[in-house]
Amino acid sequence: MTDEPKQEMVVTPWEVKGDIDYDKLIEQFGVSRMTPEIEDKIAEHAGYKHLQLRRGVYLSHRDTEWWIKEYEKGNKVGLYTGRGPSGNVHLGHLVPWFFCAYLQKAFGADMYFQMTDDEKFLHRADLSLDEAVSYAYENALDVIACGMAPGKTHIFSDTEDIEHLYKIALRVAKKVTFSTAKAVFGLTDSDNIGKIWYPAMQAMTCFLESDREGRNIPCLIPAAIDQDPYWRVTRDIAQKLGYYKPAQIHAKFLPGLAEGGKMSASQPETAIFTTDPPKKAGKKVMRAFTGGRPTVEEQRDLGGRPEICNVYAYFYFLFEDDDKALVERETSCKNGEILCGHCKKELAKRVESFLTDFQEKREAAREVLDEYLIKPVE
Repeated sequence: MTDEPKQEMVVTPWEVKGDIDYDKLIEQFGVSRMTPEIEDKIAEHAGYKHLQLRRGVYLSHRDTEWWIKEYEKGNKVGLYTGRGPSGNVHLGHLVPWFFCAYLQKAFGADMYFQMTDDEKFLHRADLSLDEAVSYAYENALDVIACGMAPGKTHIFSDTEDIEHLYKIALRVAKKVTFSTAKAVFGLTDSDNIGKIWYPAMQAMTCFLESDREGRNIPCLIPAAIDQDPYWRVTRDIAQKLGYYKPAQIHAKFLPGLAEGGKMSASQPETAIFTTDPPKKAGKKVMRAFTGGRPTVEEQRDLGGRPEICNVYAYFYFLFEDDDKALVERETSCKNGEILCGHCKKELAKRVESFLTDFQEKREAAREVLDEYLIKPVE
């Protein structure tokens, strides 16, 4: 509820903060804007258009149209995404995971889900290796609860399942120079040498299904745009290794409850975790940053500003499936017909209901976890 100057944008694979300028990111990363044609093609194969496609949550891509065409030729296609397990999962992580479940069903794709416990251990001074590994298995429950298909979802930990990964990672590492790693990831002489090696592990998964199947399989990576530097490096060396370049589809960030930046586990009071007691999450919502005016009178006179409101963003990303109802909420806000407290109460109610249901699915996932873990190739 302020008119303070914008916070400087920082977007790296390990840190996202400030006011996000997506147009600038698209230009900086050299990616293509998402098109209605691609959105319609995905919806055609799925049978309906996912909320995230209708709302423009996926803003950019690389070669997604090629991936779809390969499927339409009758070729098998695959999916890959992941999670850096440094704590509990929050709602921001779920945005691409729900979309992955949608794509998996639409295209009959196998999903390779990488738990990068090694990355988090290397980049977080306060995180032990045992903690990272433990979080990986806890976070896997959230992945399953998002609706991923058993038998076609292969969750793996970089440290615990290295026998499936290491040979591919070695071949990747041999093709990526230290100067490239330094330039792309901003590494310095003070960084530990594990950070130099790690990009090979994240790149490796783009080729994992192809390696296991013994044939080239087009890979699409739905993920937030901050992870793009890894894929730029991967695409540069893919054909040298005899693989297809991986395709990507990039999501916007779900904002935190405070002003500026994405939802982050490092700021627990501004994030809603899937493990939060529902009532606690509801109270967090009631303290959220909004686009409201300083006084009721100004709100009635000038209207609210949903374009900067985090409460509105949650309806937009996750908690209002009805497009007409969303437009009505936006219009009523701009016209000063509703106040922030009204929207906060409604969102809190929906978040609490969502968490109650999701936590039941999450607990049920413990009984079937083994069905989702990566297995040796038969």
